[in-house]
Amino acid sequence: MAGVNGSDAGDADDSPGRADGPPEPEAASVALDGVGKTYPGDGDGGAVRALDDVSFSVADGEFVCLVGPSGCGKTTLFRIAAGLTEATDGRVLLDGTEVTGPTTDMGVVFQEYHLFPWLTVAENVGFGLERSDRSPAEREARVDEMLDLVGLTEFRDAYPKSLSGGMKQRVAIARSLAVDPSLLLMDEPFGAVDAQTREMLQRELLDVWASTGKTVLFVTHDVAEAVTLADRVVVMAADPGRVREIVDVDVERPRERGDAAFAEYVGRVRELIGAGP
Repeated sequence: MAGVNGSDAGDADDSPGRADGPPEPEAASVALDGVGKTYPGDGDGGAVRALDDVSFSVADGEFVCLVGPSGCGKTTLFRIAAGLTEATDGRVLLDGTEVTGPTTDMGVVFQEYHLFPWLTVAENVGFGLERSDRSPAEREARVDEMLDLVGLTEFRDAYPKSLSGGMKQRVAIARSLAVDPSLLLMDEPFGAVDAQTREMLQRELLDVWASTGKTVLFVTHDVAEAVTLADRVVVMAADPGRVREIVDVDVERPRERGDAAFAEYVGRVRELIGAGP
C-alpha cells in the first residue's frame, strides 16, 4: 500500500455530501441520493437540519462502514436507508427501486437483539419466513442452513435467556439472513458485548459475508472495527450530518490490528472524524 486512499466527497460536484466515482445509483445495490432530514423546531427554536445532501452508493456484494462524530446523524441515516424514517428530501434506492418503507429485501440488525423470549432459537430465526411462500419443509431447511452458518445448530431448541450476548446477536443475524435479503443493514450490532466477543463476532461476520456475498451497510462508532470490516469507510461530519470523505481500505483480509497499514488507516479515519466543519 503506497498510502491511505480516500475520495474527497466534495470533489464530485459542488455539493459537499456527494461521493465521486462508480457505482451510479441505478447500478448499485443501494444508493443514497441527496438524502436530507430536517426536524421541525419547537417553541424555543427553529428547524434543525440533521442531514444535508448525503449521497453515496454501495455496490453489490460490497461491505461499507459508516462512521462519524457523535451527533452526525448516523442512526438517522440508517433508519432512512432501512425505510423506518422518512427523509425530508432525496431518496434511497435498493436495486434501482426507491425505498418507501421496510421491505424483506433488507435485513436489519440493531444493537439490541430484539429476540422473542418465548420462542426457541430456531423459531426466532424462522420467524420472518412464516409469511413466505416456502413450504414448512423448506422453511425448516432454511432455518437449519442459517443456524449452521452462524454456528448455533446445537442451540436450536434453546431459549434466548440461556444465551450469551454474542450468541443472541448471532441469532439476530441469522434471522435477518433467513429471508435472503439483498442488503444487510447493521446499526452498532456489537456495541453491547465485551471487547473479546466483539472481535470474535467481527471475524464471524466476515465469514458470513464471504460465504453469502451479501451487500452490507454497517454503522459503528468504533474506527478500528470499521477498518477491520469494510471495503470502504464513509466518514461523516456533523452540523449538519454530511459525507466528509470516503476512504478505500486497501488492505488484504484478514486484517491484523498490529500491522502498520491497518494503523495508518485507523489514524486517517480518526483524523477525519476529528476535523472541524
